[in-house]
Amino acid sequence: MHNRSVKCDYLYHNTITVSYFFCRTVNDVNLDQTSVNTFSDIVLAVAPMEGVMDHTMRSLLSQIGGMNYLVSEFVRVSQQAVSSAALKKLVPELNHNAKTTEGCPVHIQLLGSNPEIMGETAYNAVCAGASHIDINFGCPAKRVNGHGGGSFLLQSPNTLFEIVDNIRTAIPSNIPLSAKIRLGFMDESLFFQNLEAIEKGGANALTIHGRTKKDGYGPPARWEKIKQAKSNSNMTIIANGDIRSQESLTACVAATHCKDFMIGRGSLSNPFIFRELKEGNAGSETELLDLIENYIDTLLLNYDEFATLGRIKQWCAHLRQSWPCIANQLKTIRQTQSTSELKTLFAEMKIYNEAH
Repeated sequence: MHNRSVKCDYLYHNTITVSYFFCRTVNDVNLDQTSVNTFSDIVLAVAPMEGVMDHTMRSLLSQIGGMNYLVSEFVRVSQQAVSSAALKKLVPELNHNAKTTEGCPVHIQLLGSNPEIMGETAYNAVCAGASHIDINFGCPAKRVNGHGGGSFLLQSPNTLFEIVDNIRTAIPSNIPLSAKIRLGFMDESLFFQNLEAIEKGGANALTIHGRTKKDGYGPPARWEKIKQAKSNSNMTIIANGDIRSQESLTACVAATHCKDFMIGRGSLSNPFIFRELKEGNAGSETELLDLIENYIDTLLLNYDEFATLGRIKQWCAHLRQSWPCIANQLKTIRQTQSTSELKTLFAEMKIYNEAH
């Protein structure tokens, strides 16, 4: 497993852009809060969200722009290593130099608990075209935790170290390695031990969601713990949790002193958030409705009618938090029986908005 003599072709012909996580320091980044309150120099990432942030949504968000990179939905690694061919199907961007069609980098996230198999899968991912590997130590889902994965592993710093160390040894040294965690499983008692284990294992960066698994998404994210992690680690620390607006990002910057941020649910409720934060260009309701109509067509190229309908309704449940036009019509949206009916509804909503 370790010290492989076999090299995959990708390592010879692919030119990897220098990672933020290898060369950035606090002094390298200037927070530019201009008159329109933008953050032009910070690093913004799209969080991985199972069942939501698939390649179609990643492409949609990167069309709007503003983010520096996106992270794939987790690839589940269980009884055997996932092959390069399978990885390319699960993360289609691997067929395009690990970038969306719009050219935005996509980091490949792996989820599993067997260090050796995780290492082998990470190696296969690099052979498939991955330019960055991320490890999921934060998923709070019962199904994932029940199989000993995700945030369940936060109860064992030794296992965290073994997984990170195996992956770091298995992949080339020029491939950045990161992980994503929560503050803990049931409590925060092992937080700093977990932090140390991941850093000693060889990770370059760490995304921290400021809640425990037990917290779910209920209480406010505890950004102060992220600041403590930043003060006690040489890794790039990426703050995650409750970033939904310019105001909340300003507060998170002040609370954590971070320069790197990951946004998950906030990007679903407002797909323009990254552009708004970087450029001060907020989306309009008309732009949103056009976006949804076009996204229906994209989904139909990748999923059947039933799945497309379900994904749009699921997304609208998030959008209602930021968009009154969706909130006011959510009941009607949920009652639609076909994508053509949905498109007609959104077209009518757009006409109404433009008239008022």
